[in-house]
Amino acid sequence: MASNDETILAFQRLGLSQQKAKETLKNTTVTKNLLSILNEIKNEVPGEPIGILLYHLGTKIKPQIHHQLPILVKYIMSRKLDNTLRVDKAIEFALSHINLIDTNELEKYCGVGVVVTPEQVEACVEKHIIPFKGELMEKRYKFNAGPLMQKVREELPWADGKAVKNEIDVQILDILGPKTEADLAPASKADKKASKPSKTDAKAKCKPKETKEVVKDVPAAQALTILDVMKKISFHAPGENFKTDGYVVTNNTERLLAEHLKITGGKVRTRFPPEPNGILHIGHAKAININFGYAAANNGVCFLRYDDTNPEKEEEKFFTGIHDIVTWLGYKPYKVTHSSDYFDQLYEWAVKLIGKGLAYVCHQTADEMKGFNPEPSPWRDRPIAESLQLFEDMKNGKIDEGEATLRMKITLEEGKLDPVAYRVRFTPHHRTGDKWCIYPTYDYTHCLCDSIEHITHSLCTKEFQSRRSSYYWLCNALGIYCPVQWEYGRLNVNYTVVSKRKIAKLISEGIVKDWDDPRLFTLTALRRRGYPSEAINNFCAQLGVTGAQSTVDPSMLEAFVRDYLNNEAPRHMVVLHPLKVTIKNYPNSAPVILSVPDFPNKLELGSHNVTFDRVIYIERSDFMEEGEKGYRRLTKAQSVGLRHAGYVLEVTDLKRNSSGDISEVICQCTAAEKAVVKPKAFIHWVANHIEIEVRLYSSLFKHKNPEDPNEVPNGFLSDCNPDSLTILQSYADKSLSNVKALDRFQFERTGFFAVDPDTNGNKVPSLD
Repeated sequence: MASNDETILAFQRLGLSQQKAKETLKNTTVTKNLLSILNEIKNEVPGEPIGILLYHLGTKIKPQIHHQLPILVKYIMSRKLDNTLRVDKAIEFALSHINLIDTNELEKYCGVGVVVTPEQVEACVEKHIIPFKGELMEKRYKFNAGPLMQKVREELPWADGKAVKNEIDVQILDILGPKTEADLAPASKADKKASKPSKTDAKAKCKPKETKEVVKDVPAAQALTILDVMKKISFHAPGENFKTDGYVVTNNTERLLAEHLKITGGKVRTRFPPEPNGILHIGHAKAININFGYAAANNGVCFLRYDDTNPEKEEEKFFTGIHDIVTWLGYKPYKVTHSSDYFDQLYEWAVKLIGKGLAYVCHQTADEMKGFNPEPSPWRDRPIAESLQLFEDMKNGKIDEGEATLRMKITLEEGKLDPVAYRVRFTPHHRTGDKWCIYPTYDYTHCLCDSIEHITHSLCTKEFQSRRSSYYWLCNALGIYCPVQWEYGRLNVNYTVVSKRKIAKLISEGIVKDWDDPRLFTLTALRRRGYPSEAINNFCAQLGVTGAQSTVDPSMLEAFVRDYLNNEAPRHMVVLHPLKVTIKNYPNSAPVILSVPDFPNKLELGSHNVTFDRVIYIERSDFMEEGEKGYRRLTKAQSVGLRHAGYVLEVTDLKRNSSGDISEVICQCTAAEKAVVKPKAFIHWVANHIEIEVRLYSSLFKHKNPEDPNEVPNGFLSDCNPDSLTILQSYADKSLSNVKALDRFQFERTGFFAVDPDTNGNKVPSLD
C-alpha cells in the first residue's frame, strides 16, 4: 500500500495542486477510485486537461459500475471523452448498461466525434436571443443570460460552454452597444432584494448537512404543501435502482428490473408500514406525508401495509385506528395489505436460505445474543439438513419458546452479527389464528414484503440505515427483485414522549386517560384537541425531507394550527371565569338580539346571533377594583366598552359575598358614540348564557426531554406536570348550543377550542 506522500505525488500527476491532493486524500472513496484510475494509466502523465477529466471521473463514478472503469479511462485517455459533459454522459450510460457496454452505443450517447463549429454556435445564439430581446432591452446588462444559455445548450448539447458564453456576450454587445454609466452603476437595494432567492428556495437547492438540528418556531405563512416539497426530491426513477449509491448489482439485476417495470408500468410505489400495536403519533405524520406525498407527487401509488408480525401486542383497535388516521390526514391507500398476507411465501424463502447455507437454527438465548460483541453462535456451521429439520420442528410446535431461532448469516453495518429471522411464539395471530407458531422479524420481513409488492422507494427513518446492507443482501440472496431503501431524519417533539410503552405506562398510572388524551402527541389526541389535519400536513411539509433529525418545540406545530384555524374557526364570545354585571340603566324593555360576525375581517362568511340583556357576565380578569399601571379594562374609576353591543360601562356599585369577595358589579351604560371619555379597551361578554365545561391543557411534562436521565434523573413519570389539565365551568352564548363533536371555534380574546367527542352537549376542551 502506497504511503500518503506517494499517493499525494500520484494525484499531482493528474494536475492537482499539492493542497488539493491532500484534501482529496481525506475522502477514502475518491482516493480508492483515483488509485484505480492511476493503475489503469500506468506510468503515463496525462497532463492537465485529461488529468482533470480523470479526476472528475474519480469523483463521480458509482460503486456499481466500478468494473467499467477501464473502458471509461481508455476513452478519456484517447480524448474521445474530451469534456466533463461527455464524461458525465458516459457514467450515465454505464449505469444503465451495467453488465455489458456496447461501445458504438456509448459513443453515440456521448457525442463522440461530434464537432460543433463556431458558425453553428453563432446561428443558434442568434435564433434563441430573439424571444429575449424585449427583456434584454429593458434590463440591458443586468439581463440574466442563464435561460438563453440553457436554450442553446439544449439545441447544441456538445458545444463548448465557454464558446457559447462568449458568443452570447458578443451578440448582447452588438444589440446594446458599449456599457453606459447607468449600466455600470451598482444595483439598487430593491433590485438586489428582488433577485435574491428566498430562504425557502435556498433551502430547497442546498443539500442539508447531516447534523441534528433544533427547529424553532417558524411562521406558518412560510409553509409549503407536501407535494411542493416532494416534487423537489431527487430519488431514482423507477427501474433505475442501480444508479443509487450503495445499491448492490448482481447478474440478475437487469432481468429483475425489467420484470419489475412490466408489473408496475414504471409507476412509483411506496408504502407506509406501521406496526398495529399502538396509536400513531406526530412522528408517524411525517412518515405518512413522505410516503403518500412522494407517491402522489410522482403520480404513483402508496400501500398501507400493517407489519403484523408480533401477535402478542396487536389489537383490532390499532388496525382500525391507523387506517382512520391515514384517511383523516387526507390520504387513500392504493391497497391495504398485511405482512401476514405473505407468511407462506416468507416461510418458503426461509427454507431456501437454509438450503443455500445462508441461515441456520440457533439455540442461544436472547440475553446471549444481546449487544454488539456477543459470542458467535456455536451452531453457525451446523449441517444444512439439521437446520432444515429443526426449522420444520419449530413450525410444527415441537420446540418451546426461547429455545431456538432462525438466524441469517450476515453482519449488519452497526456490527450486529447474524440477525434473527424467525422466533417461536405460541400466540394466536389476529388474522391467521393458530396456523403459525413461528413469526418472522422486522429484519427478515421488511425487505421481502417490499419486494413482493414491488415497492420502488422504501422510505424509512435514519435509524434503519444500519439495516440497509441486510435489506439488499437478503433480496439478492434469494434472487428476487430488490427495491431501494432511502432514509430521512425522524421527527422528535420536546415536552412529550411518543414511546408506546411509555404512553401505556402513563395510561395505567392514571396520569392520562387513554391514547387520545389531548395532552399526548398521538395523532388521535391531536385530532381530539382540535388540530386540523391540514395544519399537521403543512407542519410536516415545512420540516422538509433531510437526513438530519428534527427536534421541535410544540409551539412550532401550534403556529401552523393557529395559522389554519384563524381562517377556519368562527369567533364566539365565551367567559371562562364569569363575573356578574348588572346594568342598572339598561336601555331596553326586553333582551335584544345582536348579529355578530363569525369572522370580523370577512363579513361575507356569515354571522350568528347573541343576546344582550340587563344582566351580563364578563371575565373576572376584566375587572379590578383598583386598577394597576397599564391596566386598560374596567375599574371603579375606568370605563370599558362592550364588544359588538355598542355600549360603554361605568361602575356605580359593588356587591360582595360572605367571604368579602366581589360577586357582582353594578354599572351604568352609555352609548359608545355618546361617551364623554372613550374607553381604552373593549371586552367580550355573554348574556342569557348556557353553561359549558371547558378543559384547558398545558404541557404534560416540565422538561424539554423528560426521557433524558440528565434532565430527569428519576424517570419520565416524575416529570409530569400536575397542572396540565384545568377544568372550568364557564358561560357561553346560546349560539353554541347545537355544536357537534370536533367543531372548532375561536373564543374571542382567549384562544382556539374544539368540542370534545365525549361531550354530552356542554364540554369544550381547549386547544391551548
